This record gives sequence, structure tokens and C-alpha cells, in this order.
Amino acid sequence: MSSSKRQSIVPRVHSGPKAPVNFSSSIIIADSALLAGNHTINISSESVVHPRAKLDSSNGRITIGRRCIIHERTSIGASSADPVPSESRDGVFISDYVTVEVGAILESGGTMIGEGTSIGVGCKVGKGAKLGKHCTLTPKSVVQPREIIPDFTVIYSNGIRRTDKRGITDLKNKAQARQIEVLRKLIPSNPSKFQ
Repeated sequence: MSSSKRQSIVPRVHSGPKAPVNFSSSIIIADSALLAGNHTINISSESVVHPRAKLDSSNGRITIGRRCIIHERTSIGASSADPVPSESRDGVFISDYVTVEVGAILESGGTMIGEGTSIGVGCKVGKGAKLGKHCTLTPKSVVQPREIIPDFTVIYSNGIRRTDKRGITDLKNKAQARQIEVLRKLIPSNPSKFQ
């Protein structure tokens, strides 16, 4: 095939609506993060959004609290296949000191993540689920739509659950703050791109 007959391949560009945003001046957000939708995306002070993280407010507002870390290839505000209508017009509310690991999915529809919760690699949190404070979801765990998880619950990928009685919440919060300081030096931030 001659070079004149070859078609040039154009990379796909996200063409959805540009999401309205409300950012703290101290956030770190990678230039390659994907923000879309028509509801407001709020990100509070000292939170970090890694490259290729997707925040989609098409199905409701997204609020991310203070000192949260949203890792790459996560999907916050994803649509749900659950046929039951959402009871809430809000999308996803993430409290302070939450970590959402690589490839995790948080569905929109009144989903609430409690303070200090850690959502592991490849986890899925269904729409309208409410996770308490300082919960831990190990990799590949699933929380069903509208499920309510008590504070300090540890959920394993095989469905087993237990209560975390270690009492290390202050240590975890201090470690999160230190990790954010390191990420501040590693991730080039460009919040103005999204405003």
C-alpha cells in the first residue's frame, strides 16, 4: 500500500461536556486526568488526582474531601447497570483522607465513602453504597449497590468481613499527609486546564 493511500490515524479526543469544577488552590491534579460531565466536581485542599483518573459528573455531583489520593485509571462517578432508580441526585461524596487505588470504580448515585477509607486495586463500589469511616477494601472487593458498611470494616475479595480493631487511624492519616508531600514533587499539576 502506498503512503498516499494510507489514512492517518487520529487519536481519540474526549468530546463530552467540560465539567464545572471547584478546586482548592492546594490540590495536585495531573494534566492527563479526565474530567467530564455537567454537574460540579469539587476537590478539597491537598488532594491528589493521578494521571488517567476519570471523574465523570454526568450522573451527579462529585465531591472529594481533604487529603485524598485518587490513583490512576480509577473511575469516579461511573454509570451503574443497576435498574433501580437512584434515591439521591448526588453522584459520589468522598470524605477526607480517603485513598482510591488503581482501577477502582465508584458508581454514581448517592455513593458515600467515609473518612480514612482505603479502596483497594480493582474494587467496585455500587451506586448508593455507604461506607463508614476507616473501612478497608482489599483488592478486587465488591460493595453492592445501596449496601451500608459500618465503620472500621475490612472487606476481602472473597466476601469475608471483619472489624479492624488496630486503632491506627491517626498513624494512617499522618502517613497519608507524608505521601501527599512526596506526590506533590512527583506529579506535575495543572488545575487551570480544567477551569
